[in-house]
Amino acid sequence: MGVEVINAIIVGAGGRMGRMVVRAIQDAEGIACRGAVEATGHPSLGRDVGVVAGLGELGVRVEDDLAAVIPRGDVIIDFTSAEASVRNMEVAAQHHKSMVVGSTGFSPEQMEAVRKLAKEIPCVLSPNMSTGVNLMFKVVEEIARILGHDYDIEIIEAHHRLKKDAPSGTALRLGEVIARALGRNWEEVGVYARKGVIGERTKEEIGIQSIRAGDIVGEHTVIFGGIGERIEVTHRAHTRDAFARGAIRAAKWVICQKPGLYDMADVLGLKGSVVDKL
Repeated sequence: MGVEVINAIIVGAGGRMGRMVVRAIQDAEGIACRGAVEATGHPSLGRDVGVVAGLGELGVRVEDDLAAVIPRGDVIIDFTSAEASVRNMEVAAQHHKSMVVGSTGFSPEQMEAVRKLAKEIPCVLSPNMSTGVNLMFKVVEEIARILGHDYDIEIIEAHHRLKKDAPSGTALRLGEVIARALGRNWEEVGVYARKGVIGERTKEEIGIQSIRAGDIVGEHTVIFGGIGERIEVTHRAHTRDAFARGAIRAAKWVICQKPGLYDMADVLGLKGSVVDKL
């Protein structure tokens, strides 16, 4: 499928990531912002999305009805919330439009709805659109597979004080990838924070700790602790630029795909690993 210019609709256009995606689109080739959507009552409604993003006027007004805007677009880029993203997928499915979803915090029931809707449209859903983070998934998988069961594994994630869900979707995915590489069930071995007299650490558990402070964009560290040594793999996001560029890369990729649920491992070609099986 060849498309000279991809027409994108940004949902959550007035949020931190939405504004960043609008700015990144202006710097990218082959894609243009043709629609912008926000929740009813949002202060950016009725304003030019370029002004909202700090760019100056682009001739695209922020509206509150995705169904009214969707005919203008080839792909919807959604950075909202799990609940809103499921509703937006329903609209996209009705209009047969591709989606890129960067929302996190999906419940099992919401994920079931996402999988059902993705049978009708191609959708890239990823808790983190950064190329570096998705490479990190691959790296920690290989490290876990090589080290086996002789190393204790801990995950530490840090984000800004306004982030609503914990642990981060990225940290959860790291835990899932590592557990699968070691043949463990994440639901059984994941340990969320610790307090009090907890006893000796079990060999199978994978710890995960959350930090919320200031304006931290996003930091994830995986510690493989052995006897006499440890290995640490860390990714630090200095700005949200990497997430926005990843979302645009996913948008250009997904419009060429058949209906189905994809993630950044598919977009980046990181196949042949447990990452693309989760």
